[in-house]
Amino acid sequence: MAVKQQFSSFEELVSGSDKPVLVDFYADWCGPCQMMTKILAQVSAQMKDEIKVAKIDTERYPELASQHKIHALPTLLLFKDGQPIDRIEGVVTADQLTSRVRGMLGGDA
Repeated sequence: MAVKQQFSSFEELVSGSDKPVLVDFYADWCGPCQMMTKILAQVSAQMKDEIKVAKIDTERYPELASQHKIHALPTLLLFKDGQPIDRIEGVVTADQLTSRVRGMLGGDA
């Protein structure tokens, strides 16, 4: 499950993590974003030892959305060592997301 956490900066969130971070850029009014909530919970549970999952509300943090060129919601960015290594726009299944993340991290699907 994605855990609500306070952090002093986005960079601290993605760079200070000992695991890759999958960031979900979403908005409360976005229907597809709401669909991703359960999917992300499943992926987070399946991959809890491999990645961290974070959610960023683009309405509350528009500067982060702009900085990372978020034009569609939901958009997922996978960060490794503080750098974005993959971008997924739109709704994907838990299996698709798990497979894609593991593929990007060099693990088995």
